[in-house]
Amino acid sequence: MLKIDVHTHILPREIPRWKERFGYGGFVRLEHHQPCCAKMLKDDGHFFREIEDNCWSAERRIEECDLFGVNVQVLSTVPVMFSYWAKPCDGAEIAKFLNDRLAEIVNEFPTRFVGLGTVPMQDAKLAIRELERCKRIGLVGVQIGTNVNQLNLGEPQFFDFFKACEESGMAVFVHPWEMMGEREMQKYWLPWLVGMPAETARAICSLIFSGVLEKCKSLRICFAHGGGSFPATIGRIEHGFLARPDLCAVDNAHNPRNYLGKFWFDSLVHDAAMLKFLIELAGADKVALGTDYPFPLGEKAAGSLIESMSFDEETKSKLLHGAALEWLNLKKDLFV
Repeated sequence: MLKIDVHTHILPREIPRWKERFGYGGFVRLEHHQPCCAKMLKDDGHFFREIEDNCWSAERRIEECDLFGVNVQVLSTVPVMFSYWAKPCDGAEIAKFLNDRLAEIVNEFPTRFVGLGTVPMQDAKLAIRELERCKRIGLVGVQIGTNVNQLNLGEPQFFDFFKACEESGMAVFVHPWEMMGEREMQKYWLPWLVGMPAETARAICSLIFSGVLEKCKSLRICFAHGGGSFPATIGRIEHGFLARPDLCAVDNAHNPRNYLGKFWFDSLVHDAAMLKFLIELAGADKVALGTDYPFPLGEKAAGSLIESMSFDEETKSKLLHGAALEWLNLKKDLFV
């Protein structure tokens, strides 16, 4: 059965020394300290993560995809590369560099990879300009963070961007980053274990309560990590909306539960009961296989949770490729 992984990350093998070009620091660079391996470092030498060549080598990715029966990966940058804190023109240059490299891989292996670009969300006009360029170079959508310098995605300055995504038919993938409370919970990897799920719920609620999803009904948007804590707390969110409309319903009078089934989640929940609940909540046609490849919090054997459960063939086909194709607005025969 065709398998499309909507949640994978990629980097160029070589990244410019942006600090030298822009005159200030904070950017990520790669130090290739041994074969097939590199350190992701901030300009100040701060270690972020060690990566292997499957983070930049298309050929290595294809080998591993074949090992686990993945036909297609949807590629997006590593969120630390968003650089929303940078000067807008510099952020636009970084986005262009990353998108061009990603498009090269997609164009070289069009039956194995689909691309999501990155855009400088710190400036909506520049983000729209890069969104339009992403479409011209063959990318099918964009990946954005759950906040922009701690501004919620529902803030008015971002509405034109989401409208442009809707009107251009570009898919949107929302990935957590710059987690709220990160500085206060460094121990035990809590920013990744607790902060990330909360960030995704924050983004979903912001887009619902602000009315963005109501005003952009055709926007094809997917949220990483099974929607984070949103599915498990929709009862509380709905109750708050009904109990305190003076606080929650000020920009959108529609119940947040009504939006279930109108946007997508990836399947990366690491728990059979939670996946079953997510499917019951949103529908199998709105849950797409996602692994967070090639990182340790991901699902190593892509689709193993889905395949371990007693779903019928129709449900499995929706989870493994149908939902992805609908979200990306692509035809199955492009890949088989």
